[in-house]
Amino acid sequence: MAQRLTGQIELVNFTNAETGFTIARVRVEGRDHPVTVVGTLLAPVPGEVLEMEGEFTHHPRFGEQFKVERFTTTVPATVHGIRRYLGSGLIKGLGPVMAGRIVDRFGNETLDVIDRQIERLAEVEGIGPKRIALLSEAWRAQREIREVMLFLQSHGVGTGYAVRIFRRYGGRAAALVRENPYRLATEIEGIGFLTADRIAEKIGFPRDAPMRVAAGILYVLQGLAEEGHVFFPEGALSERVRESLAVGPDLIAEGLRSLAAAQQLVIEAALPDAAGAAAGERAVFLAGLYRCELQAAAKLKALLEVPARPPALDAEKALAWVERRLAIELSENQREAVRAAAGKKLLVITGGPGTGKTTIVTAILKIFLHLRARVLLAAPTGRAAKRLSEATGQEARTIHRLLEYHPQRGGFQRDEQNPLDGDLLIVDEASMIDTLLAHHLLKAVPPAARLVLVGDVDQLPSVGPGSVLADIIDSGAVPVVRLTDIFRQASRSRIVVNAHRINEGLMPEPGAGAAEDPGQDFFFIEREDPEQALAVILDLVTRRIPRRFGFDPMSEIQVLTPMHRGVVGASNLNRRLQAALNPGEGGVARGELVFRPGDKVMQVRNNYDKEVFNGDIGRIGTVAMDRRELTVLFDGRELTYDFAELDEIVLAYAVSVHKAQGSEYPAVVFPVLTQHYLLLQRNLLYTAVTRARRLAVIVGTRRAPAARGHRRHPPRPHPGPEKHPPHPPLHPPARPPPLPLTPKKI
Repeated sequence: MAQRLTGQIELVNFTNAETGFTIARVRVEGRDHPVTVVGTLLAPVPGEVLEMEGEFTHHPRFGEQFKVERFTTTVPATVHGIRRYLGSGLIKGLGPVMAGRIVDRFGNETLDVIDRQIERLAEVEGIGPKRIALLSEAWRAQREIREVMLFLQSHGVGTGYAVRIFRRYGGRAAALVRENPYRLATEIEGIGFLTADRIAEKIGFPRDAPMRVAAGILYVLQGLAEEGHVFFPEGALSERVRESLAVGPDLIAEGLRSLAAAQQLVIEAALPDAAGAAAGERAVFLAGLYRCELQAAAKLKALLEVPARPPALDAEKALAWVERRLAIELSENQREAVRAAAGKKLLVITGGPGTGKTTIVTAILKIFLHLRARVLLAAPTGRAAKRLSEATGQEARTIHRLLEYHPQRGGFQRDEQNPLDGDLLIVDEASMIDTLLAHHLLKAVPPAARLVLVGDVDQLPSVGPGSVLADIIDSGAVPVVRLTDIFRQASRSRIVVNAHRINEGLMPEPGAGAAEDPGQDFFFIEREDPEQALAVILDLVTRRIPRRFGFDPMSEIQVLTPMHRGVVGASNLNRRLQAALNPGEGGVARGELVFRPGDKVMQVRNNYDKEVFNGDIGRIGTVAMDRRELTVLFDGRELTYDFAELDEIVLAYAVSVHKAQGSEYPAVVFPVLTQHYLLLQRNLLYTAVTRARRLAVIVGTRRAPAARGHRRHPPRPHPGPEKHPPHPPLHPPARPPPLPLTPKKI
């Protein structure tokens, strides 16, 4: 139960102007010594009186502290308090001496005089019109802070978010939130529609307010985009909005019309074969996504029309030279890919594990470097870029680094006006590129440059909206080389063999050797009961795999799962694996999660300030309760997270298959049970198996993967229609120029 504490700030030990996190000493009546308070306070000033709610905690180094959860401020009432308050640096140019003169002149009425008759300060020696003006402005700002914080907290806004809101809107915050609380969902980081909706309800907005319906439609569409959809059929969207907001179809239809008129979304007729759309039904896009897709398609088309630099090569001579240089003999399939790269402006190379994609990239790279071409290598994630660099011996960067993302200046610095400096761009793991990133990447490719996209189109599509690689291939407008040969060394791996079996709709099979054969790299442990499967997974990760193969359970074994909920879902697996691998007391709680030093965590949101991205895995270093922050080590870089930023990380002992895209792990453990039936399409199981480099263990029942193994083109791993756009990506239909909208930044 929250405790209440009232006292006057004696000393501000530390305050962060951006986040509001503060450590202060507060004089509380009835206590001999000041109390240390920690929490989010806005512009704290010595002498200020705080009425706080929170709880006392004990820090092992600093002793008793009062952790502030909510607070309000009032001005001091005593002469001593007023003297400290005014002399604290509250007003530039007004120090303790001048503050003393003011208080000596007006006594207990000092603050009332400043509030209502500030011109009377001229009665004090040394205070002229200029100082009175400065004092008036500073006093007004402090009053605004108090009023805004009181308003926001009275409507259920926590102090951390209240600070962010005040930083954004200043003294207008209360008025703007009263006018439209739903703007918080799109303008304040960390506040979503549900929080804004609770604030609106407290203010008195009706549930059928047009403003609420419009915001709810955008909220549902954004959630669908996070599931991977570029658009959604109007009927299915309306049903989801109705379920989320409990409003009628007429209000939803009017909301769609108003948002389209405001150019916040685009509604157009869907193609007849658009998945999930009824005949004649319309497709609804977020406006930014619509524009990104249209412009990405137009840019690809334009790249195809501009001659390449350097011009086409003698492919046969290039092949002979590179085979001698690398001391290898390429297969005919690989030769086809190298020939295409030598002669084509745009090229897609796709193939499964063991088909030689890396060898081809290395060969293409050697040829163009020999010609003194400027070659750029990139991949969507840091892990994929690092692997590409190690494989080729050349620098490879993430697409974000390649495009020089700059959060302070706003967005990517490379675009049409400032294109990339290169003659050839090779992008690996291209199946992970979503529509937004493709839009920004293609904008920055020089018109005469060559572009080679390399990836496994049979893997899960990108986590973000769109199926860019698949759509480019399906368009038929870009040359595609499909690698099908499995090379001898790779063919000895049951991981590789079974990945291809899964892709062909066949059941995976363990090797013919004995189960205890140390060369075995693929196992299927049959368990039908979820609790039994969970027990096996825990035993595998903590004991059996480390003992037999020597893999470290924290850094080398990764549990992947098809779902978040359930006995073998990511949430429960993370709790159980954390308890087994990193037990202990303490740590910081966020909801049901507890983060402890040593925990394995994953970043779940792109953070350009920290240069850490969705899917990056790290280890927690320290947890500092006094500073309300923890550190995470990502690939040798130590990053600091304020406790208010903990929604950006999750435990990563077990992660979804989608989040594992672009990653490889020495060992992968993957549960497949009949409860996963709706999620177990071929590309999900295929992606999970291909994440394993040296060991893959499936735990579950063979009936689960077999249930949907016959489908050649399985549906998405999330419910609802597929996320293919309603028009071919390379041939946009004739239409007016794109709406003058600013696309969503990523």
